[in-house]
Amino acid sequence: MLNLSVFLEDSARSYPDRDAIVFGDTRLTYAQVDGAANQVANALVERGIQPGDKVALSCPNLPYFSIVYYGILKAGGTVVPLNVLLKGREVAYHLADSEAKAYLCFEGTAELPIGQAGHEGFGQTDGCEHFLMITADPSAESPIEGTETLGAAMAAQPPTFETVATDEDDTAVILYTSGTTGQPKGAELRHRNMHSNALTGADLFGADADNPDTYLCVLPLFHSFGQTVIQNSGFAYGGTVVMLPRFEAEPALKLMMSEKVTFFAGVPTMYWGLLGALDDTVDVKLLAKTLRVAVAGGAALPVEVHKSFQERFGVTILEGYGLSETSPVASFSKWGEDVRVGSIGVPIPGVEMKLIQDDWSEVEDGPDAVGEIAIKGPNIMKGYYNRPDATDESIRDGWFRSGDLGRRDEDGWYYIVDRSKDMIIRGGFNVYPREIEEVLMSHEDVSLAAVIGVPHESHGEEIKAVVIRNEGASVTEDELVAWGKEQMAGYKYPRVVEFVDDLPMTATGKILKRELS
Repeated sequence: MLNLSVFLEDSARSYPDRDAIVFGDTRLTYAQVDGAANQVANALVERGIQPGDKVALSCPNLPYFSIVYYGILKAGGTVVPLNVLLKGREVAYHLADSEAKAYLCFEGTAELPIGQAGHEGFGQTDGCEHFLMITADPSAESPIEGTETLGAAMAAQPPTFETVATDEDDTAVILYTSGTTGQPKGAELRHRNMHSNALTGADLFGADADNPDTYLCVLPLFHSFGQTVIQNSGFAYGGTVVMLPRFEAEPALKLMMSEKVTFFAGVPTMYWGLLGALDDTVDVKLLAKTLRVAVAGGAALPVEVHKSFQERFGVTILEGYGLSETSPVASFSKWGEDVRVGSIGVPIPGVEMKLIQDDWSEVEDGPDAVGEIAIKGPNIMKGYYNRPDATDESIRDGWFRSGDLGRRDEDGWYYIVDRSKDMIIRGGFNVYPREIEEVLMSHEDVSLAAVIGVPHESHGEEIKAVVIRNEGASVTEDELVAWGKEQMAGYKYPRVVEFVDDLPMTATGKILKRELS
């Protein structure tokens, strides 16, 4: 039997008075976080949540994310974390597709009305029975009249709970990802997938419960990178997680100094931002003295950023690779060993990787050999929720095909060459062109659209739409961008639109995106 909440519970027993979460002036001990998670579990059970039920969560990097996350697990439920940038119709899709029984949603802000979008999506979903608004002030009323708050629900519950004994193969988390076609699909991750990946990652980076790390949490916790490498690994070893809801370089640097952060994980644009924000107010010597580990993932790290960070901070950034379907870590450079700039490292302990061709046959070794990266190990998902065909396409004999093309050097270090999928990575977020194209083509003036990624200095890639307008249509670039912003999450909508009379195509009618720029 195994329940992922053991990370919180074990540390609460061993280090009850140690700081688990720091957010602004709020400092919560492990005992306090565990007690609050127990209240959430009690509240869910009182509302009829059964073991195996799906419970969705929309919350930025706030203490409530971890409290609710572990509370759902304690109740035997499956956590369905949602991107906080989703619009109402997107929330509705995820709630329905995951068959969520309950939905806990942060109220948000005027700039990011998460609660409004969440409640709108909940209202469009028949199967989701319970909606709880998470308010910044737990004693405050919900900003949406008639909705119950999590604070009120917790206040009526005791801080003790007997955790449901789940099986290691039960689904702990469903993380939504996508392919180049169709809607996002949910990767089912078992308790053992997430548990082993968090422990293996922590061991790789030299975690020590007697000398715990202080983690700066700027990666969104609704994403697998932040969940596993920061939250779960940190809690497993009694570390302190310092939360920052939104990455901004100057506040991040201030927190790194004031909290003496020892562990930083981010996407390349975050490292680029930190270097650009260094000024006379930043004590680089202090940062270089306290920062122990820096890891990067989500996109390729530019060589110049890698070199500059090492020169200024005295720490070598360790690059890794993984996907939501792999819990997420599959490979990493090894802490304490020389890294190879540009490499995603070697498979982590217990994990195998190989290069395959379209027919799943292995690519023969050679200095120029390139193939699709396939991964096998305890980190591989159970499958895509309610999508057996998609699961069968991506997993065979325990091997998961990533869709990413790579090569391997003579020492077994892997390098990403290209993506066989059309996926765009904007600021660390995966964006899938087909989904965006379908939304764009729902506009009355749009006849056909092709979405591609174009280079961008800070985001890595920007989203560009190449559009054929309907005859007589007059929609402008600014108008279509503004419309897309209303229809899609902030990281998805195209910022650049080019109107054309036709698109390059193959004889079978497939758009030749490689000819677009």
